[in-house]
Amino acid sequence: MKIKEVLNALEQFAPLPLQEGFDNAGLQIGLTETEVSGALLCLDVNELIVDEAIALGCNLIVSHHPLIFHKLAQVTDADPVQRTVIKAIQNRIAILSMHTNIDNARGGVNFKIAEKIGLVDVDFFGPKKVVRCADQSGREQIVEGAPGVIGRLEELLPALHFVQRLKHRFNVESAMCNELLRRPIRTVALCGGSGAFLLSQAVAAGADAFVTGEMHYHEYFGYEQRIQIAVIGHYQSEQFTNEIFQSIIREQCPGVACHLAQTHTNPIIYL
Repeated sequence: MKIKEVLNALEQFAPLPLQEGFDNAGLQIGLTETEVSGALLCLDVNELIVDEAIALGCNLIVSHHPLIFHKLAQVTDADPVQRTVIKAIQNRIAILSMHTNIDNARGGVNFKIAEKIGLVDVDFFGPKKVVRCADQSGREQIVEGAPGVIGRLEELLPALHFVQRLKHRFNVESAMCNELLRRPIRTVALCGGSGAFLLSQAVAAGADAFVTGEMHYHEYFGYEQRIQIAVIGHYQSEQFTNEIFQSIIREQCPGVACHLAQTHTNPIIYL
């Protein structure tokens, strides 16, 4: 199976037109006609991830965060991104990134977070995005997406118990929250990564809690007893994205060996 077939399978699941205007999802490096020797699935790409791919005999890396996010004016050894590009090219490794297109896709990153929390009746939440793209047969199709999801817990949970569930299921050392809600939590809105832009819409939608990866200090003000904010870390919120990649490739590209990256790329530590 060729790299382009894996790329097509992933982009059928999360079409590139679903990505936000600031993004650079899609093929980052590599030749699509090359046969796949194996795929390494990860959140971030750095030199250590490329080393892991080399050790496993993989010539394809599928990441969530794009390696090349900003324009490269040169390719030298001046910074980690450029060095990673050079190492990947030298070792004939292709890199494909599925970022805000899979954030916004049905069954994508936010649906995976909802699954890990244990939400049911999950659906899109936030500004809808409707795009036109081609299906596998080349026919035009209309695809909907949104930057967040909303669902409900199967049982009411006190705010503290809800936060403890998040810490346990996402292996979070320290969750950043506003004051604990003094009513039970049932409806939960969420957005992986940086989702503060959806907070007021979560309140308007009647959510009891809002879960995201990161927020700024001043964004917490004014929501006391209106909604339970739970910020669990950018990496932690999106860490299961590689499971989505694995599921798509196994179903659509049988025979392609998939490996979940063992290299830990979260640059933040809690002391």
